[in-house]
Amino acid sequence: MQFPTNLRWESIKELRILPRHGVFYLEWVYAKPSQPHPLDPTKVLAIDHGVDNWLTCVSNLGHSFIIDGPKVKSFNQGYNQEVARLRTNKPQGFWSRHLSCIAEKRNRKMRDAVNKAALWVVNSCLEHSIGRIIFGWNQGQKQECNLGKSNNQNFVFISTERLKERMEELCQHYGIEFIEVDEAYSSQASSLDGDELPNYGEKPDRWQPSGKRVKRGLYQTARGWLVNADANAAANLLRKVSRTLGLCLKGLSRGVLTAPLRVRLWTV
Repeated sequence: MQFPTNLRWESIKELRILPRHGVFYLEWVYAKPSQPHPLDPTKVLAIDHGVDNWLTCVSNLGHSFIIDGPKVKSFNQGYNQEVARLRTNKPQGFWSRHLSCIAEKRNRKMRDAVNKAALWVVNSCLEHSIGRIIFGWNQGQKQECNLGKSNNQNFVFISTERLKERMEELCQHYGIEFIEVDEAYSSQASSLDGDELPNYGEKPDRWQPSGKRVKRGLYQTARGWLVNADANAAANLLRKVSRTLGLCLKGLSRGVLTAPLRVRLWTV
């Protein structure tokens, strides 16, 4: 067996032998010292997650970008369809070596996507000296959602929770504060109109957003402006914590929410 050439043997703390899909994997574990950077806690990036737009990111500095999701959704759907085909007319619980191979291939692609997306977001924060990341998240949301058979298949098995965990690990390493925020009503309220943002289960009587989602991916404000719906949701996450964290939101504008930069992980 040939070991990797970049191992630092003096730093290795642990060896792990892991059985997975019919083979054994050997992992070398070593401590990686943190690398704090000069960051500004008043500079904040908010993240709204989804499927086609895997991560939509808006900062209070006036820039925005989207980590594209269709590639991840595509190989996830292909894996699910192939597993369903191979298990057709087979006994319940059927598994085979071929199924193990395609499962391992899918899992490697998913890990690669998670690492690429998390690193892109963190590098963007380091480039702009952003000291905090706000991540919209509701506990148990993937298990409790009912979006129809096709959408549930996409949403539940795309590893957004693993992506969130990986991003949190990188934030800890570089000294970025990672904050989870209840994302209730963030996609319904209009950020540019300053709509009230109640917490989950606390919606006041007769609460109505001033804007509306006119079609998939497009939100219309009370003034008739059309903005990206997911960017609007991310901006609302910033608004949810602005008073608590003492943030300046002058950088949020119609232009920031209209045309975010789209990042395609395998072509950048």
